[in-house]
Amino acid sequence: MPPILSIHEQRVLGCLLEKEILTPDSYPLTLNSLRLACNQKTSREPVLDLEEGEVSAALNSLKGRDLVSARMDGRAARYLHSLEKVAALSQAQRAILTLLLLRGPQTAGELRGRGERLHEFQSPAEAEEALEYLVGLPGGSWVARLSRRPGEKEARWAQRLDGDVAESEVRQAQDQDRLAGLERRIVDLEREVAAMRFFIQNHPGEGHAGP
Repeated sequence: MPPILSIHEQRVLGCLLEKEILTPDSYPLTLNSLRLACNQKTSREPVLDLEEGEVSAALNSLKGRDLVSARMDGRAARYLHSLEKVAALSQAQRAILTLLLLRGPQTAGELRGRGERLHEFQSPAEAEEALEYLVGLPGGSWVARLSRRPGEKEARWAQRLDGDVAESEVRQAQDQDRLAGLERRIVDLEREVAAMRFFIQNHPGEGHAGP
């Protein structure tokens, strides 16, 4: 199963993953710089206002799950994620997970556009492949596709580390996929029938054995 994290733990892990790529010169992060990252007003959903003690408590919990480690730099401790101990993810897959942890459910298109500073996706297919890999991780899915809401053209994706992704939404998304598959099969069959009718109309008598 994927690790189940509180909203504070999700924010801390997401920030460590993000800052490793965006601000490598100041990474690993001090407790104060991590708190500031958690409380950013941009690129965060929801916006939080965490106290230092809350960030520290989240770090301690994450360290106990092998998701975070610490090193001393002079007198200050600096923190870095150790996600690779739990799941071996590519840069594209980490970028997807980071965005979902920091900004909530998003479409594949949104993830590709917002993630360009974390990873330059070469095509929409690369983002979809990263999402599908996270769905199929051994031990359980780390992300899930949600059902399309009224008026939406594209389904959203959500991370499952909070344990609160609504199973009804996931099932509805799966039902939508099955329905779409059936609709495609019906269209293919209709085309085959139309082709057969055209052939019969234009080649009467062919295919029947003569006397």
